[in-house]
Amino acid sequence: MIGTVFRTVDVPVEDRFEYWRQVMSLAIAPSEMSSDYAADFRAEQRLLELGPVRVWPTRIRPTRFQRNARLVRQSDPEEYHLSLVLGGGMGFDHVGRADTYGPHDLWLSDTSRPYDVQPYGMRPSAGQDIPFITGVGVDFSKALLPLPPARVRELLGRRLSGREGTGALLTGFLTGLDRQSDFLQPSDAPRLGMVLVDLLAAWFAHLLEAESALSAETQRRVTVTRIRAFIRQRLHDPELRPPVIAAAHHISLSYLHRLFQEERSGETVAAWIRAQRLEGARRDLANPALYTAPVHTIAARWGIPRASDFTRAFRTAYGISPTEYRFQALFEGE
Repeated sequence: MIGTVFRTVDVPVEDRFEYWRQVMSLAIAPSEMSSDYAADFRAEQRLLELGPVRVWPTRIRPTRFQRNARLVRQSDPEEYHLSLVLGGGMGFDHVGRADTYGPHDLWLSDTSRPYDVQPYGMRPSAGQDIPFITGVGVDFSKALLPLPPARVRELLGRRLSGREGTGALLTGFLTGLDRQSDFLQPSDAPRLGMVLVDLLAAWFAHLLEAESALSAETQRRVTVTRIRAFIRQRLHDPELRPPVIAAAHHISLSYLHRLFQEERSGETVAAWIRAQRLEGARRDLANPALYTAPVHTIAARWGIPRASDFTRAFRTAYGISPTEYRFQALFEGE
């Protein structure tokens, strides 16, 4: 497990807003916070320290954050901050640009410049519960980006989309970190941080039409990340094979194999696909909600249509048959 979870429910009501000020000071550059719901404030955050990057999935009642020139002069960590909105609406004013943001929108800000972030369209209707804003914040040193600050400035305060291309890949990576954080180990953190930096650099370079500024190693790692995401989305397809993957990414089959051989794990493309399918099937076999689903149905769902192939591969990977594993996972632990 990686990350620390902070919850206001663990704090007396009268202390919650001040507690949250202190929590946010761990994640972002100093700012002034205010909320119409400070008297009964509710929020939850997981702070993930991924080597040189901090990632913090958050669920929070509508709150305003203002970083003015005085606070910039007092303290400037020389960082960029990326915000991904998942639920609710926010307004953002930065470097002379002002816009509103909804689900799957992102914005980039610079801690060396003032900003104003406030809820947008978040007033509850009569009889409704107070809404929450959900999203993911990312903070990283400016020095990590292989792009000139003058070029990055073109992106500050712009509404960026997380719905397609590398933006969608980045959004999926950030939300996946939150979902998988309980299963990740501290030793995974630095590697995940560098993958995230590579994704950010590749996305910003694409938006600025400055891909030539990226190192060959960064481009290689981003290509591998993009290919892995492509594979995960299509594991159910039994026809998913290396030639199909190479063609979809406009690279040669030999280059695809070389990319995977250069990874730390050293797995072949086919071996990595098989491992992902087996792991997905293993999770389903241990899911009580899927107990009535036949084993061969679960195998087919993960792109392995022949039951004998699945049983043999599962036993090789886990030392036990799928049926035996399901029984142990669902009943022996009771």
